[in-house]
Amino acid sequence: MSQTNRLLGYTANARLLIINADDLGMCHATNTAIFQALAQGVLSTTTLMVPCPWAIHAMQWLRANPDVTFGVHLTLVGDTPHYRYRPLSCRDEVPSLVDETGHFYHSARIPELVAQAKTAEVEREFRAQIETVLAANLTPTHLDWHSLRIHQRPDIFDVMFKLARDYGLALRVREPSFIHKVQQLGLPCNDYDFLDSTSIATEGKSAHYARLLRDLPVGLSEWALHPALNNAEFQAVDPDGAPVRQADYDFLMSAQARDLIEQEGIVLLSYRPLQQAWQTR
Repeated sequence: MSQTNRLLGYTANARLLIINADDLGMCHATNTAIFQALAQGVLSTTTLMVPCPWAIHAMQWLRANPDVTFGVHLTLVGDTPHYRYRPLSCRDEVPSLVDETGHFYHSARIPELVAQAKTAEVEREFRAQIETVLAANLTPTHLDWHSLRIHQRPDIFDVMFKLARDYGLALRVREPSFIHKVQQLGLPCNDYDFLDSTSIATEGKSAHYARLLRDLPVGLSEWALHPALNNAEFQAVDPDGAPVRQADYDFLMSAQARDLIEQEGIVLLSYRPLQQAWQTR
């Protein structure tokens, strides 16, 4: 029996699924898509990128909708060379995390970040992002991360685990070694490496998701989806990513997704029950 099923009070054969929308706050097109998918689609939770330009807009919406569960999408990576984010910490406090312009490294330069990021500076910046959310009178349920290559830096995973424990939050887990490590501590987490929707081809994406729902294994799975509207704003931000994100949004809002989840008896979860279990262990 899945340890997570047992710890969360579900039967041995229950199929549990967290559908998380990453990148809330990235831009208006992501915010609008995520708000709608939470209100009308099958999205079960989301995570906020605090350093991003539209994070304040997202936090205002979260305050107005306190029943929505969300986490902090810990951010050290920008997405494109022309749409950049800066750390919340002072630049001279986190020099290993920024490029020559004072911005986070963008996706094409992740290897440089992974090679030089100092764990003390990572922790400082991650704490600043979490504290900003708390200072806005918001109550996150979990932590996850944006675009980091965690398997290359297990020490950064250790920082995130420590922060989750310090702040009474759950943590997204990936890679078999990390999943085993967390479960050995008696904590519930996803039983399988989470699904990153950017790894799925845009063509035929809804049909692919439908197959995955039908084949969903027993235990807890997590899908990290990236919905956004393919409008003029997002095409300016990331023209290659716009159709990818629109396809995620379309599936989340579809009757097919809702019907399949019901037909298959899949239990949609947020991170709240995991957070509650982490807080008692």
